[in-house]
Amino acid sequence: MRVVSLVPSLTETLFDVGAEVVGVTRFCVHPGDARSRAAVVGGTKTVDVEAVRRLAPGLVVANREENVREQVEAIAAFADVLVTDIATLDDALAAIRTLGARTGTAPAADALAGRIERGFAELAAETADRPPVRAAYFIWKDPWMVVGGDTFIHDVMRRAGLENVFADAARYPDVTPEAVADAAPDVLLFSSEPFRFRPKHIGAIAAACPGAAV
Repeated sequence: MRVVSLVPSLTETLFDVGAEVVGVTRFCVHPGDARSRAAVVGGTKTVDVEAVRRLAPGLVVANREENVREQVEAIAAFADVLVTDIATLDDALAAIRTLGARTGTAPAADALAGRIERGFAELAAETADRPPVRAAYFIWKDPWMVVGGDTFIHDVMRRAGLENVFADAARYPDVTPEAVADAAPDVLLFSSEPFRFRPKHIGAIAAACPGAAV
């Protein structure tokens, strides 16, 4: 099964389970040699549809939030497309198993999903008796953006014993340093993707929450 992945996070999974990945996006940087092992077909939102066609894939993997609907529909006119929509750990595990079933790598995919399930079960046992730690998770700067309560990151935070102080917000809301201070997090978390936060970037937020760990 020749596979084109338009979803960087799932590209790594496809390689891990042994799928025949023939096309990736320029943002598919995991594994590190993904873009040398497969053809690059553009960005996640700037897919070269004709480049995908030339690869003659048996399956194209897309994502509802990551990719552009019109481009995915154009690809669906000549290739089988799997559109994923992952907002929770359970969604992610189901996607891994579906990818395995669709690409002929079910044993490896099922084993990977099983290891992840067991890891989170162990984590739940470790955190069961601990009070949750209040946290804000930043993904962008100018404007400051955090994760809301209907995201995959929120679900993983919850399972790790963290209470998302912006759980009532949808998706990735803009916030101000003052709003973060009012939310009173114990911990400030800063991403490496999509914005690579450096120490110089976090000063305004850290100053607004002097009691919070970074």
